[in-house]
Amino acid sequence: MIGRLFRTAVRLAPFVATAAWLADRYLRDRADGGPPAAVPSLVVVDADIETTWRFLADIERQPEWMLDLRSVRFVTPPPVGVGSRAIGVVRILGVTVEDPVEITEFTAPTRFAICHEGLFTGGGVITLEPGADGSTTIVRWDETLIAPLLPHLAAVLLRPVFARVFQDDLSRFAKLVAAEAAAAVEATGA
Repeated sequence: MIGRLFRTAVRLAPFVATAAWLADRYLRDRADGGPPAAVPSLVVVDADIETTWRFLADIERQPEWMLDLRSVRFVTPPPVGVGSRAIGVVRILGVTVEDPVEITEFTAPTRFAICHEGLFTGGGVITLEPGADGSTTIVRWDETLIAPLLPHLAAVLLRPVFARVFQDDLSRFAKLVAAEAAAAVEATGA
């Protein structure tokens, strides 16, 4: 029985591979040959933009709110800014890989962007803008991860997973920043 299933799978593999390749080409053509679409996320943080930026810019603390990011190690000396390079250890879909990144934008307190240079390429952009009364911050995160094989098909199939992961990460970020902001206010008695 297992032998028959294996033989059937082997016979079907070329057809499945061809269909996947054709689907990826179709999706690439629909994107005009460009990269897959970014996965957007958004959250409102109960803290002002300067407090939110300080937390975001503390890159070594990102594993506290990015669930799949296990650790970050800088390979360039301080200060952190455009051109800084780091290696993150990331667990994606149960597989742990190193993710070398370079900071491509670092404009306090509004914009932070990186370029992924590992197995998954692409990049992420996080923008901050003050809320209506200045006591909150609107955080937008657009992340593009490009798989090494069949990147457009992988993007379509993985988009729901990544969308949930990134939104959950931003929600954790918002809670941590708000908690630290509230603790700072309490400590100063303001």
